[in-house]
Amino acid sequence: MTDAGALLPLTRARLLRLGMALCAGTVIPALAQQQQQQPGRPRMNTRPIPSTKEALPVVGCGTWLGFDQRPGTPEYQRLSGVLDALFAAGGSVVDSSPMYGRSEETTGELLAASNQHAKAFLATKVWTSGREAGIAQMEQSFARLRTQRMDLMQVHNLVDWRTHLATLRGWKDQGRVRYIGITHYTASAYGEVESVLRAQKLDFLQINYSIDARDAEKRLLPLAAERGVAVIINMPFGGGGLLRRLRDKPLPDWVAEIGCTSWAQVLIKFVLSHPAVTCTIPGTSRAEHMADNAAAGAGAIPDAAFWSRHAPSIGI
Repeated sequence: MTDAGALLPLTRARLLRLGMALCAGTVIPALAQQQQQQPGRPRMNTRPIPSTKEALPVVGCGTWLGFDQRPGTPEYQRLSGVLDALFAAGGSVVDSSPMYGRSEETTGELLAASNQHAKAFLATKVWTSGREAGIAQMEQSFARLRTQRMDLMQVHNLVDWRTHLATLRGWKDQGRVRYIGITHYTASAYGEVESVLRAQKLDFLQINYSIDARDAEKRLLPLAAERGVAVIINMPFGGGGLLRRLRDKPLPDWVAEIGCTSWAQVLIKFVLSHPAVTCTIPGTSRAEHMADNAAAGAGAIPDAAFWSRHAPSIGI
């Protein structure tokens, strides 16, 4: 078996078979709080949601594209393994949206069939204009996800955010939703995102951030920390293009210092290194990729000095 510290070509399935190495290196102790380990399995780290101090596992699963599948297809059948891999690693966050085709419905069906609703931290979004339309869409999300109470409801891409946040505050008071937040995925919207963060009391911000798209760290991530807002990172792989560019690049030997055996794990470790980040939600439709992603949430999280030394060698 090839040593994890050697130079390896990127094949996620192959690298996963090499095993999930226990991480070593510099940890951010106040942020990386490790759960009790199961025998032989490193457990995923958790970080506190600032508004309540509830511990949230640091790697979840996004459902865009991957979960937009119909029952009876091979693609649908393998999705139960994705959720199994997430929960087995100690993860819980499953993020969806009504704009993701039937991803909400698929998630609800799979959780019901496996009786695993209690293991999931369900996050979805409202993506329409108008109070009544927003209420109708959110009620539909409850039905599709087969839940009576949503862990997190987010205003997707700030669409009619004033209207929907007013509704959601009432629902939070009633106990229908536990947390509320806003989302976006493009730097062109950061000015408006910043304004809403400053003006509104929120539990969560979901935003894009990756080693090749770092604009969020200039203002939004520090502001979220200042405002006591949890941060979910979408697009930790740069929307997929980053992994494609790294596919044929060998892993440098320094990745062994942080227990990584794939480029996906390296990129997730980078995102989790920012002290404002609570969780990241790489999307996948394959169980082996979910297990590989989740492995990056266990063990040590490198600090900024580590990336200053080594990130330039990635050549992004």
